Amino acid sequence: MRLLHTMLRVGDLQKSINFYTTILEMKLLRQSENREYKYTLAFLGYGKETETTVLELTHNWDCSEYDLGNGYGHIAIETDDIYATCEKIKSMGGEITREAGPVKGGTTVIAFVKDPDGYMIELINKKDAGQGLG
Repeated sequence: MRLLHTMLRVGDLQKSINFYTTILEMKLLRQSENREYKYTLAFLGYGKETETTVLELTHNWDCSEYDLGNGYGHIAIETDDIYATCEKIKSMGGEITREAGPVKGGTTVIAFVKDPDGYMIELINKKDAGQGLG
């Protein structure tokens, strides 16, 4: 078995696709509409669905906002240079909610960014890394 995808419900599909493809540099892998049940799916990721875990964005046409609840934690994305990544995200209008720095009680360098719907994304600096998102 393998982990296939994580699904998030989003209020504005195009705004979310723009965030994940432009700011977090994912690729839009595929998109489909279901007119009968009034929803659109978009699958994004850093590699092929057959090889990596991807993100599924679900847009229900009759809903523009969701209650995130208190059970959701975050999506984690590894980055080669967390400081450069955070600067790039900020320069593109992204919201860094925790600046890059060591995790409390440890040495792993992390940061957090919020997507357009308020979902938290943890950025984790790759050990012995170079530059960019990866």
